[in-house]
Amino acid sequence: MSVICITLSTACDSTTNAPQTTTAPQVQPLTPIAQDGGVTVTSTSKQTPITRGQVIYVPVYSHIYQGDKQEQFALAVTVSIRNTSLTYPIVIRSAKYHNSGGKLVKQYNTNGNIQLAPLATTEFFIPQQDSSGGSGASFIVEWVTDKQGVTEPIVEAVMISTSFQQGVSFTSTGQVIQELKP
Repeated sequence: MSVICITLSTACDSTTNAPQTTTAPQVQPLTPIAQDGGVTVTSTSKQTPITRGQVIYVPVYSHIYQGDKQEQFALAVTVSIRNTSLTYPIVIRSAKYHNSGGKLVKQYNTNGNIQLAPLATTEFFIPQQDSSGGSGASFIVEWVTDKQGVTEPIVEAVMISTSFQQGVSFTSTGQVIQELKP
């Protein structure tokens, strides 16, 4: 019996002295919702020359608070990026989802750029059960074009839930936080 205790004690000591390695948490991929047309994915190796572009901040809420006890009410989030140009495409270079603490949680920018035809729309969806964003979550969307006179896209978020015989839905609009220079 004492031999087993000594062996276990030695085994425990060797594991506590082992160097601990920590790996950075992986950022989850963000996948656009499939569209019927007007949306194509292009290679990221083919850079779009910039005539105009912007970085847009979109406030979103993966939950809101309700009741006297500040209970969390989970929401599904859809972020919609709409090309408002009647004649020219735009390119979405990235869409990044950040949590309430500003930490990057999910991103779309590794699979290729998204080209939106005139008047086309692409969307990203965060499911209701995904609480990684919190009540102060946000999307950062970067778009560019190589054409003159392109109107800026409309970027909006729709939050919705129909839990517990309650229905909640509201929208928020993106705000330009940076103009990209040619």
